[in-house]
Amino acid sequence: MALADRWLLPDGVKEMLPPRAHQVEALRRKLLDLYNCWGYDLVMPPLMEHMESLLTGVGEDLDLKTFKLIDQLTGHTLGIRADITPQVARIDAHRMTGDGANRLCYCGSVLHTHAVNGLASRNPLQLGAELYGHAGIESDIEVIALMIETLIAAGLEDELSLDLGHVGIFQGLVAGAGLSQQQTKQYMELLGRKALPELRDYLAQLDAAEDVVHNLSLLPTLNGGVEVLARAKQQLQNPSADVLDAIVYLETLAGRLQERYPRVDLYFDLGELRGYNYHTGVVFSALTPVFGQAIAKGGRYDAIGKDFGRARPATGFSTDLKVLADLTVDTNGNAGSILAPQGNESELLSKIAELRSQGERVVQQLPGDTSDDAGVERRLVKQGDSWVVTQAS
Repeated sequence: MALADRWLLPDGVKEMLPPRAHQVEALRRKLLDLYNCWGYDLVMPPLMEHMESLLTGVGEDLDLKTFKLIDQLTGHTLGIRADITPQVARIDAHRMTGDGANRLCYCGSVLHTHAVNGLASRNPLQLGAELYGHAGIESDIEVIALMIETLIAAGLEDELSLDLGHVGIFQGLVAGAGLSQQQTKQYMELLGRKALPELRDYLAQLDAAEDVVHNLSLLPTLNGGVEVLARAKQQLQNPSADVLDAIVYLETLAGRLQERYPRVDLYFDLGELRGYNYHTGVVFSALTPVFGQAIAKGGRYDAIGKDFGRARPATGFSTDLKVLADLTVDTNGNAGSILAPQGNESELLSKIAELRSQGERVVQQLPGDTSDDAGVERRLVKQGDSWVVTQAS
């Protein structure tokens, strides 16, 4: 690397400077306080762990995203976390002893070997909440509601939409079709791309019953508003009980969410395969027109703790706090700073301390330094025997 380039950050890695860093930190505190009000306990997993732990369970999909290094103390291979979810699952499995519902939240940096999409950075600030130990629809509704409340608290309630799916629909149709592992893989690839002409050609070559081919060809078209759920029940031929149960589950979920958040648009994609390898039920993501990708996502993953020796029902969501901050109007900037004059007299220092204890941002001038004058809206000045805050001229 050339000497002139050594101060450059790696591709896709971003840092935060004033005032954005202040904005992100203020939002972090606000959202963690929100989670605390909902009964979620904060955990702080380490930045690196043994690879066997980071890539256990759902973490298997993270192998290519994870930076690896050698521990100089033991010679073991360590990984820098690319996702905090497996770490929280480990904490629930091994560090928490209760058998009841367990609510955990977190916020921390993760690192990716490559960005997940063209708009993403390789060092997101992952924020999320997980609920362990409850398998009913109520816990899914709670987590989805908390995700929506997160976005509302970040000022993103306008034109918010929620995408919903259920991996049980795909699983049930494929199981009923009797596809081999290789055939399932091919079908998933075509379904994920919504490549309808290729999909029709592929299904025409299958040695399968007519209703099986019909259902597999119908699945990629089952997307739209809540009416798509009724259409699925009408048009799917001889679906299994598991498939029908998943559709009814989404209907119930949609009704409860519409009552609670009537301004949030609901969209359904019954062929959604995001996280298929580890999700076991409903999957969801939140979107807004001002951003080209999902701004938060999650789902149910009841098998997440199995490899840690304590399989418990689990549901949760996560988001990139940096993205939320980018989309949020900053109402906590530093424009309201108070500039205090230099000096050591006790009355001045006492007044500065009093203002700071009230949450005011007070900057005391240094001898010979005039840089603090820029953008100052208020000043601390002496009027008679008292120090008072006045508007800057």
